Amino acid sequence: MASETPTRPQQVSGTRLWFGFAATAFAWMALGISDVLITWRECIHNEEFGGASAHTGLHAFNIILWIVLLAIAILAGVMSYRNWRSLAGQVNIYRAEGNGRREYMAIVGVLISVTLGMGMIWLGIPLLILGLCVRTR
Repeated sequence: MASETPTRPQQVSGTRLWFGFAATAFAWMALGISDVLITWRECIHNEEFGGASAHTGLHAFNIILWIVLLAIAILAGVMSYRNWRSLAGQVNIYRAEGNGRREYMAIVGVLISVTLGMGMIWLGIPLLILGLCVRTR
């Protein structure tokens, strides 16, 4: 049976805690809002020009924005995990406990990043396969 030797908890700055806690949620909201606005603009562009012309710039911009916001979400998740490891001094996340506000924020940041990050992936996969207006119909 492997034994864990807890290390001494370290202090983590409030900025790192808040970034890990909230960055994924803001990236998820920004992706949803920008997706709606870019798709709306793309579909208006297609209707103005008879539907045959595709505005590839908006499609590429939407993909690039998705990649950037997904990278921010992944960075926030990694940062939250490192914050939790620093604060809790544990190696095994299956035994995670949120003792105190700072440790709780770190572990919730990990959970938020995993759940909303998966949602961001599922929102972005159709961008790689379908056109913007086809995806909304």
